[in-house]
Amino acid sequence: MEDIRFSKKEEIIFLISVSFFWFAQYVYIPYQTIYLTYINVGTSFIGIIVGAYGISQMLLRLPVGLSADIVRRHKYFIMVGGLSSGLASLFRILLPNGVGFLIANLFSGLASAMWISFMVFYTGHFSKEEQQSATARVVMFNNLGMLMGFVASTLFYNTITMKGICVLSVAGGLMTLLLSLNIKEDVPTKGEYNVGDLISICANKRLLLFSFIALIQQGVQLTTSMSFTNQVLSDLGASNTLIGISSIIYMISSVIFSALSSRNVFKGGPKVLIPSVLIIIAIYCILVPTVGSIPIIMLLQILPGTSSGILFACATSEAMKEVKPFQKSTAMGFFQAFYAIGMTVFPMMTGKLASSFNMSVGYFALAGIAILGCLIAVCFYKIENESNIDNVV
Repeated sequence: MEDIRFSKKEEIIFLISVSFFWFAQYVYIPYQTIYLTYINVGTSFIGIIVGAYGISQMLLRLPVGLSADIVRRHKYFIMVGGLSSGLASLFRILLPNGVGFLIANLFSGLASAMWISFMVFYTGHFSKEEQQSATARVVMFNNLGMLMGFVASTLFYNTITMKGICVLSVAGGLMTLLLSLNIKEDVPTKGEYNVGDLISICANKRLLLFSFIALIQQGVQLTTSMSFTNQVLSDLGASNTLIGISSIIYMISSVIFSALSSRNVFKGGPKVLIPSVLIIIAIYCILVPTVGSIPIIMLLQILPGTSSGILFACATSEAMKEVKPFQKSTAMGFFQAFYAIGMTVFPMMTGKLASSFNMSVGYFALAGIAILGCLIAVCFYKIENESNIDNVV
């Protein structure tokens, strides 16, 4: 399917379905930790609930990627994603407690495991030279869906409560399912490669390294700007509306940086952008628990927008550079399963450190991990550059 273009209508419908999907997945997120704290769920268990979202992704994404490469039909996986995202919030409605949210987050993780097919299906319609901008574009609509969710929850949470917010999530999942019915794919030819051929890509050093960079990015993002930063604001006395506005600031920043990245505005390429954004993430993690000011923390929410808007697109395109077309879904499955480890472990680690010490300790640990990622990226690009010089000589 590579190099086959969308019609403009097909591309617009698909990108709208991407936004509805992530709306369904994240509309409840700004108030998840607030709601769970309100119903007396402990901080450690909240960390487990948030981390559960990553557990099912971690377990399912590689098998989903392998299956997609074998079946060569992404439409069905995208439909399952829409259905699962709606089903997850149905659990939140029927079981509005810690256990219900734990089960729901496992289903949300199942839905997000299908993101592999969204990504591979979309980027497969663009040339090799267009992959980074195409990745940034689909990530922009991903972030736009999250932004729509955050705006909706901020406007309506105080009136329709968590139950009503979850009803909106169910509706978003159903819209994704309905729009995915319009997806057109060629009838696949019989596969020429066995499972061994497909899974061999998982040993690729470049894929492994940038999967680790994405692990840091996704783990820190989910743990801080999408979860515990809201709790920090609440502890300082911020109202539900201010907490929602804080999340909106973060998502607007993400959408803007994604849009700029898709247009290749930032100079220097991944070798400059990846280390720079990791340092920005570390600064964010150091400042949020220490400044003690609601307005400053809300302003700081701009910083993680660079993470989801720039770093994730760069890490994804860099990870896929040496992947052959027939292995693309498997490689994407491995990539997404690997970074799901961060989405699972980081919230649990931060929740445990916050319970045992305080929130600052958890955030400082995340800052240290981001700095480690920066050093690894710098070393990688230095070695790669020296190798390229030697090859020229």
